[in-house]
Amino acid sequence: MKNELLKELYDCFYMPPELPTQKQEVEECHQALIETLEKWERRLVLQIIDAKDRIVEDISIDSFISGFELAWQLSMELNNYENERLNSRRTGSLGARFVCKEEEPT
Repeated sequence: MKNELLKELYDCFYMPPELPTQKQEVEECHQALIETLEKWERRLVLQIIDAKDRIVEDISIDSFISGFELAWQLSMELNNYENERLNSRRTGSLGARFVCKEEEPT
């Protein structure tokens, strides 16, 4: 359930880079394959490329989810830290007791 929500966030907010140079290179290589390979060989190469594309997409989604979870944990930690600071200001305690020289036990 949680990963489905994060996947929907990924789909909503992730904007893939344009990468025109890389796309042009892929197209040129694809044309070279069409000209030099037999049909069954082209099909095999395209299956490899499709599988690699799926791996890249899965890694991208996983990276997004990991980054989101890290940001969420950092947000919770910061919120806890702020709450502790506010409580210590209200109560006057900072979580440690400082002893003046006059109060030191003898």
